[in-house]
Amino acid sequence: MVVNARMLWVGFMGSIFALLLLTLPAHAQTMPENASAKSFGDGWDCNIGYRLSGDTCAAIVVPENAYGTNRTYGLGWECHHGFRRVDETACVAVVVPDGGFLDPSGERWRCLRGFLKVDDACQEVVVPENGYLVEASFGSGWECDRGFEKVDDLCKAIAVPANGFLNGSGYGQKWTCERGFFEKDGLCQAVVIPEFAYFDDATYGEGWKCQRGYAASDSGCEAINIPANAHLDRSGNRWTCNRNFQESKGLCVLKN
Repeated sequence: MVVNARMLWVGFMGSIFALLLLTLPAHAQTMPENASAKSFGDGWDCNIGYRLSGDTCAAIVVPENAYGTNRTYGLGWECHHGFRRVDETACVAVVVPDGGFLDPSGERWRCLRGFLKVDDACQEVVVPENGYLVEASFGSGWECDRGFEKVDDLCKAIAVPANGFLNGSGYGQKWTCERGFFEKDGLCQAVVIPEFAYFDDATYGEGWKCQRGYAASDSGCEAINIPANAHLDRSGNRWTCNRNFQESKGLCVLKN
């Protein structure tokens, strides 16, 4: 009975040991060729120039136009300058079109100044007369000189009327009337200031305002007739009733 118990115990422990062997990673059981034990901890790593493939260390295949990196991580190779990686299996040449140059990365290209990228080509920018090149990754790649505006593919002179000047606006009307003039029908007409008025350079209105105590009318500026118990308001061009009075038919009457 003692012998049978001992045999059962040995058999049980053998099964446990076999089970443990099965659960261990393959590389922990046997170190393959072209591998080295880790500097720290258990296990092993493939040598430089090799990568793990199943339970073995297979040699890294460096494709044409590439070089080995001598690193234990990544693909183990990089493409030469002027080539780019495709599907992690090959290096193909970067084709630089006319009017372009190889980017410092060596993996792509860019267009020279005076050219714009259009699909896989560099298209020359045609600058019209009275225009100049600008740095742009899209659009026309040129702007018009001062005093000219884009009209289709040309730079046409901006027609500035007499007594007007260029305002440098990038949109809307490109000119503004000088002080003392206002725009009307595409021209700069002189502001006619009536008696008892002064010039006003607001962008709206007639270009003048009545002095304090006067109100604008069809004929110019007329004196304001202030009724009893009233005073000029802040604008100086209207009247309002004093406190405790209210307007009624052009007069200021006492509030009830």
